[in-house]
Amino acid sequence: MVKRMQVILNQKVSKLGENGDVVEVAPGYARNYLIPQGVAVLATKGAIKQAEFRKEKERQRLLAEKQEAETRKTAIEKLSPYSIPKQAGENEAIFGTVTSQDVATVILENAKLEIDRRGITVPDIGQLGVYKVQVKLHPEVSADIEIKVIAQ
Repeated sequence: MVKRMQVILNQKVSKLGENGDVVEVAPGYARNYLIPQGVAVLATKGAIKQAEFRKEKERQRLLAEKQEAETRKTAIEKLSPYSIPKQAGENEAIFGTVTSQDVATVILENAKLEIDRRGITVPDIGQLGVYKVQVKLHPEVSADIEIKVIAQ
């Protein structure tokens, strides 16, 4: 019969669990590594309640972030299409390219929302026209907008 003890993880441990998870481990592993290193604490009734409370607070915070992202999505999509002026040559070919920074600047000017340029996916744009751009606002929320590249 193998005895196990319950601990609450303070951080993510590979192959064991996430922060706040109550897991069963071997007593030696808990006493000699997890607890002394501060990776876990002994799972008492009070500690379990506290961990559940922290998880609930974190869940509510993540839900609020997602709702904020949804609000930003509607604000950004409402003003679509956005116009980006570029110098154009023959056959409507543009000089340079449209970058994610250009898109972020246009959104800031029009919607008054600051967007991280790393979350913007811009297709290869080499000519004047209308293009679809994806703006990732949250891991679960992304806005699809239209960019109209016009001659300067």
